[in-house]
Amino acid sequence: MVIVQLAGLRTFRFDDMPIPDPGPGEIQAAVKTVGICGSDLHNFTEGAIGDVKAAYPMVIGHEPIGTVLRAGPGVSGLEPGATVALEPAIYCYHCEFCRSGHHNVCAHLRFLSSTTEPGFFREVVNLPAANALPLPPSIGMSEGTLHEPLAVVLHSMTLAQPQIGETALVIGAGPIGLLTIAALKLAGIRRVWTSEPLAHRRELACTVGADVVFDSREADAAVVVMNDTGRRGVDMVFDCATKDDTVNQSLHAARNAGRVIITGIPSEIRVPVEYHMLRRKELAFLSVRRSNHDSDTALRLLAEYPRRFAPIVTHTRPLAEIQSTFELLESGRHDAGKVVLTL
Repeated sequence: MVIVQLAGLRTFRFDDMPIPDPGPGEIQAAVKTVGICGSDLHNFTEGAIGDVKAAYPMVIGHEPIGTVLRAGPGVSGLEPGATVALEPAIYCYHCEFCRSGHHNVCAHLRFLSSTTEPGFFREVVNLPAANALPLPPSIGMSEGTLHEPLAVVLHSMTLAQPQIGETALVIGAGPIGLLTIAALKLAGIRRVWTSEPLAHRRELACTVGADVVFDSREADAAVVVMNDTGRRGVDMVFDCATKDDTVNQSLHAARNAGRVIITGIPSEIRVPVEYHMLRRKELAFLSVRRSNHDSDTALRLLAEYPRRFAPIVTHTRPLAEIQSTFELLESGRHDAGKVVLTL
């Protein structure tokens, strides 16, 4: 099979590698589409995701849709040719965190697209049958790649507990920010402010439901929100950018006893936080670690609300153009929302 390895900083390499037969409880699937995540760009441009350094060569990509090729011993119900959403996280189900329902922080987590576990920028993959979820027929293979980032957003909603009629600020209108806006509006949030430097992403933010959208290069998010709310602030802030000083903007924009949810991944290992603003307001300060069995719900939402989510996927490119695609995304000189690679 063909695999694409991140061979070094800003360098992809195409290789050929054999793949074994699927083992007991596994399926073998042909990968058809893979969305590009911001964390993939971190590995490509920075050689790390936060404090976890890349270990070259490595196979990244973790937002896949595929078709079943064959099933290993003991697997039933997944016939060859079935189109499936492929879950990248493999849990042990036995540690204290799995037993308490916190599978996303499993002590023995295997995540396909990490330094030790190859991801999905490859033709064929073996993985547990439980990690293959039938793709509803109304969802295309490109739009289906949103199941993984939308599951992350739904996990952030579980942490934030949005209530009908509340208000929110979303900082950053990349794919995660756009999915967050859409999910907030479906949850009944009355008014969503969005801060974003790129014009085409501000337009997409309006498309998926944002009520107030502004250029983060021209206005401070906290200043805008506090002025618009009579100095009260919003009930929730979702920092989907974690760039420059957005974490502290989030603290300033939230109301007293509000919630701040950090979904983005900062490049820095240490991020300065205005602790006394956090303390005085008694804010709930929440961080998001991937998702926690939210993919079924994500797939249902993608099927039920295609006009809300489908516009987020703006570009598809063949896997053969992975190098130029990543270079374009790094440059910022593009009009892309979510970019999907096709095999």
